[in-house]
Amino acid sequence: MEIIKLSPDDEVGCADAVAVDSAGWKVDCPELVQHTPRSFANMLRYGWDLEPPEAYLARDDDGTAVGLLVVDIPRYDNTDKTWLDVKVHPDHRGRGIGSTLFEYGEKLTRDLGRTGVSFGGIDLPKAKAFAARHGLEQKSVEVNRRQELVGLDWELVQRMYDESAAAASGYELLKLTGALPDDMLEGMVAVTASINDAPKDDLDIEDDVFSPERLRAYGEAQRKSDRTVYRVVARAKDTGELAGHTVVAVERERPYLGEQHDTAVSRDHRGHRLGALLKSGMLLWLREAEPALTQIDTWNAESNNHMIGINEALNYHIVARFLDYQKTL
Repeated sequence: MEIIKLSPDDEVGCADAVAVDSAGWKVDCPELVQHTPRSFANMLRYGWDLEPPEAYLARDDDGTAVGLLVVDIPRYDNTDKTWLDVKVHPDHRGRGIGSTLFEYGEKLTRDLGRTGVSFGGIDLPKAKAFAARHGLEQKSVEVNRRQELVGLDWELVQRMYDESAAAASGYELLKLTGALPDDMLEGMVAVTASINDAPKDDLDIEDDVFSPERLRAYGEAQRKSDRTVYRVVARAKDTGELAGHTVVAVERERPYLGEQHDTAVSRDHRGHRLGALLKSGMLLWLREAEPALTQIDTWNAESNNHMIGINEALNYHIVARFLDYQKTL
């Protein structure tokens, strides 16, 4: 077996990587949104905020793609760790390919001078057994939820918006697409950093570190990845201080798919139902701006009761549970 580092310009390799990944998910969780070769290549080019991961494709001696390793290498924060994702084609499981790829990722981590790895696996017995075999300890549970816009009770959404707007009468909402204006960047750094108050459970991770440069990088990466970013921002009427935001990205390749990227309210502005106002306001906007949009996926720690409560009130349903593991090398 040969393990090859993938380039985003390798169209065949990216297509083979997606085929391995998708085949696995069709067995383990067919509802999960899959990459396309184009979106996978863009991930390798731009990442989330111009911090792209590395990907390694395992091929048998006859050239058949059998496994995939994706290595996230944080550079803004948590620079002592990597995050490893391992996939094996269902037709080739049970041959030790996953273990070989995981150990390859551990070696890459050591070669970078880093001392810890994190790993996420779907909540299935075989994933738990794999983690135990490699000395990984479970630290958190993440849940992927989905909102189906077809058939959504829009009267419920409007009612949530009206009720939360009354509770947050001291705030106004700004609707923005694409890159943030320069005059908002400093204020948005503090708002974006509020996501660090979300539960981390037992994960050994530092807070995310944000700056105007990182926010610009996020906007550039999403634009170059051919996604439209919608952002609703709450601003205090009396002071002009930015208080919270919610962000949804819509793919242009598949405009029926949306992904919730962030929802956060600054600590000093909590208690006014801004989270519900932002989420319901975003939905009402997207209903007009993206008529082809049929679903929005979001990810939360299972312990994030406040945000989950809002999502469930908006009829999100669970797609999958993922277990987060860590290991010190």
